[in-house]
Amino acid sequence: MSAVGSARGWRMVRVAVVGSGIGGLSAAIALRARGFQVDVYDQAGELSEIGAGVSLGGNGMRVLDALGLGKAVRDVSANLHRIEFHHWLSGDIFYEHPMGAWYEQRFGGPFLGIHRADFHHILISAYDGEPHLGRRCVAVHESPDGVELEFADGSAAGADVVVGADGLRSAVRTHVDRSDEAVFSAMSCFRGLVPVDRVPGGDTFGLTFFLGPNRHLVAYPVRGGELINFVAYVPDPEWTLESWSARCAPEEAVAAFEGWSPVVTALLASSEETGRWALYDREPLRNWSTGRVTLLGDAAHPMLPHAGQGTNQAIEDAAALAAYLSNPQLSVSEALRSYEHLRKARTRQIQLGSRANATCFQVPDGPPADERNARLRNLPQMVGWIHEYDVYAAMATGSEA
Repeated sequence: MSAVGSARGWRMVRVAVVGSGIGGLSAAIALRARGFQVDVYDQAGELSEIGAGVSLGGNGMRVLDALGLGKAVRDVSANLHRIEFHHWLSGDIFYEHPMGAWYEQRFGGPFLGIHRADFHHILISAYDGEPHLGRRCVAVHESPDGVELEFADGSAAGADVVVGADGLRSAVRTHVDRSDEAVFSAMSCFRGLVPVDRVPGGDTFGLTFFLGPNRHLVAYPVRGGELINFVAYVPDPEWTLESWSARCAPEEAVAAFEGWSPVVTALLASSEETGRWALYDREPLRNWSTGRVTLLGDAAHPMLPHAGQGTNQAIEDAAALAAYLSNPQLSVSEALRSYEHLRKARTRQIQLGSRANATCFQVPDGPPADERNARLRNLPQMVGWIHEYDVYAAMATGSEA
């Protein structure tokens, strides 16, 4: 058990994490590693596999290595050995850059594609316990002496500190800040997984983009290269359902990309189960924390997926939160303020950059695309500040971004 803030009179700290996704479980594991008593609560009635991939960069892998999870993650992932951008119609590559060994040497860790279910299984095993399921948080009651969580089933739970890791529509966030609404991007995406042998040239895929007017597609291997994960983005102000479980016919995705490269249409047509997800984020928050409650991951800084950093930023959050809460020179409120101060500027910049990337990826052919393609030649320099980031070094130096 961790005597957090003992110099300021605090006793042993019990932490309740609301949300058992990647951010919530990463926080629970990081906190337990530092001796905290941690309970995780989630509204889901059961833990089910979600058919989607996520990418992990050097900045996120640095934390996973520190938590002892790096080998397990590498064993079930695919190393994305290069990044390549293709023209939407011809399929020709107009920009590519090596990843693999180059990326690891430059950024201190690999760039991986991993199936979300595989990653979640690793985190659940490392948490070494069962989240409390069927507990949908509906209210947070905070006092100087502790926090009580109220759940929809009428039950309640107490803690010294509450971490809201319950996503874009976080109930904990409404306790911290009630001022904003989710921002609809007027864009949705089709998501799916396809066996690699059904994708023309799929065995050569790294981090692969097809960019075109008003649409783009991102694909990469997961599960050791057995599957290709794709996310295909389209403007659509009518599709407003934001749900991991929403499904559509593969033909809808194919129709949305009619006339595109045969590689794109073959990939979309080969998905046995296609999800569709409306894309939302929020404006950056002014404050993430109260005296005993804080936010993490999408609850704090939901971002559009166009920078591939949502998962990595949640993992960075987890490392910083655990480190500050375990500092015996800080009271709980001071620890939460320090965590927020370290993380807020960086995540805000990535949030806003993710919005801008959507526009960049979907420009029409001609001068706009030529200008964008010229800028991509500087891609390693443009994104280096994101991927080289070391959250532990940042805490040691007090650097915000």
